[in-house]
Amino acid sequence: MPKQLLFLGGLLLLISIILLKIPAFKASDLGAVQWMFAHRSHSLNSIAIGLSIIGGMPFVLFMTTLWCLTLAWYKKYINIVFISIGIIGSIVLTWALKYFISRPRPPEMYFLVQTYGDSFPSGHSLYAATLGCLAMYVYLQYTHHKLICLAMSLWMIVMGISRVYAGAHYPSDVLSGWSISFIWITLLYLAMSKYQSANKK
Repeated sequence: MPKQLLFLGGLLLLISIILLKIPAFKASDLGAVQWMFAHRSHSLNSIAIGLSIIGGMPFVLFMTTLWCLTLAWYKKYINIVFISIGIIGSIVLTWALKYFISRPRPPEMYFLVQTYGDSFPSGHSLYAATLGCLAMYVYLQYTHHKLICLAMSLWMIVMGISRVYAGAHYPSDVLSGWSISFIWITLLYLAMSKYQSANKK
């Protein structure tokens, strides 16, 4: 699984950079926001607003804390370290990249939710993918691992689409958020696995 996620992360990052940098593709990036804006409905608006709340940093940190407390009960301390470093690293990466790339958000007329910071990458998408990847790796040996992967994949996709629907991000922002998480969490997993193996010798 690590190789597949690294490949997917690299591919999505490449696509997001092409959408961001090549003028011919920038129109399609904005076009996706405009298309979703034109197809809004009251029920979908409510869903997008709810996802904006539960996908933000405060709620993600709250859920991560509960997860780590549960793992502490079962003395899964390595997993707690893995999750903590993964989440903190994702937050740092998100805001560092937003600061250095400084891509403006889509036009304010498309905003359905309040936004903070710059557009690239999408923080909500990055956090959703981070939680998803962490769950996939933490429960890698579990019997229902495929079901966990499916649930986490759907979570990432729904969160990503909701950010474009809400007018808060371009599709390239979402793709970059997913890709950065795939690469970061996989490299962290490989590094911690190597460290554990070395300590067992």
